[in-house]
Amino acid sequence: MKQGDTSTIVEIKGGYGLIKKLENLGLRPGIKITKVSSQLIRGPITIQVGNSQVAVGFGMAQKIILEQSNEKE
Repeated sequence: MKQGDTSTIVEIKGGYGLIKKLENLGLRPGIKITKVSSQLIRGPITIQVGNSQVAVGFGMAQKIILEQSNEKE
């Protein structure tokens, strides 16, 4: 995903703890997210969920399966 791209979360591949942590941040299947920024090498990724911005670690972000959409915000 490039900066400014919008995608829909399809699935979260992880255990119960990871799924609950991401749900508490507002990240669950069916939600549209927009990538705000990321670090160069394996750093945190900032994404926009609704009107909020959250940062997730590189490892957590790899477990979020997305469906790319053509929208740009």
